[in-house]
Amino acid sequence: MNKLFLTLSLVMGFVVLISNFLVQFPVRYYGLENILTYGAFSYPIAFLITDLANRSFGKTMARKIVYFGFAIGVIFTFLFSTNYSDLISVRIAIGSGTAFIVAQLLDVQVFDRLRRKTWFVAPLFSSLIGSTVDTFLFFSISFYGTSLPWITLSLGDLGVKIFIALTMLIPFRLLLSTLKPV
Repeated sequence: MNKLFLTLSLVMGFVVLISNFLVQFPVRYYGLENILTYGAFSYPIAFLITDLANRSFGKTMARKIVYFGFAIGVIFTFLFSTNYSDLISVRIAIGSGTAFIVAQLLDVQVFDRLRRKTWFVAPLFSSLIGSTVDTFLFFSISFYGTSLPWITLSLGDLGVKIFIALTMLIPFRLLLSTLKPV
């Protein structure tokens, strides 16, 4: 279990790092530059990791993976992806860390409360609630008071995250059979 814990934690940290980098780039196709960033496509994987850990090892282990992934993600974000001469970049790092820890711990709690329902209820609702909280915390901390259209960007990102949360049910179900539920 230590190897799986370390693997999930490292993957979690990588997802946070890559998402923090990608959120700086709006999707510049089909007029989506004021609605969507590339970070919306990678970040929902963090909820899949948390939910698989929660289902397989329980909420205590899921929290440990969140904390470990958070530490890795924040350290790497501050070291490699933050431009300290750019206030927005610093706000993105702070917003990301804050939103991540709040949303992921909320996801763990909601999932744990719903774990006895039909297999898809806990991962779907915990991811939807966590994604919503994460999105609005992140965008308000990172971009409030700037000239960026953060409200439309947050709504666009949330729409993609909801779609991806639905599609993440497929790998969740497939991987669920390889891990033993608590």
